[in-house]
Amino acid sequence: METAEENRSVKLKREIGVFGGVAVNVGIVIGSGIFVTPKGVLYGSGSVGLALVIWLVSGIFSLVGALCLAELGTMIPQHGGLYAYVHYAFGAFWSFLLQWVSIVMIQPGALAISAITFATYAIQPFYPDLDCPPLRLSFECCL
Repeated sequence: METAEENRSVKLKREIGVFGGVAVNVGIVIGSGIFVTPKGVLYGSGSVGLALVIWLVSGIFSLVGALCLAELGTMIPQHGGLYAYVHYAFGAFWSFLLQWVSIVMIQPGALAISAITFATYAIQPFYPDLDCPPLRLSFECCL
């Protein structure tokens, strides 16, 4: 039972609509990817027009992925996000493996890339002629 004080308190609704879901997805994609890869996409494509087409197609793929996850969220109303969907579809072992790989490798790697990108752009106004490119890791010795 809720008390009278809890009824009078201001709370956010625990729901997200289409606009909010798309905004979160766009914020994640633009927030991480657009600052890291534009030079490489432009260099690899060879023209500005083709680079914009590549960005558009990538955005469409990202939107389709977000819509698929939104549909999964309505079909499998369990807590846990992707873990719950994989657990439902493939079982406990594969969902545990997904979560373990995500925690140990994927999330720290994504945070490291974001931190390096932020540091590179944050230091650039203070050292515009710095002739020291960011560290590029090479795994040629392991191949």
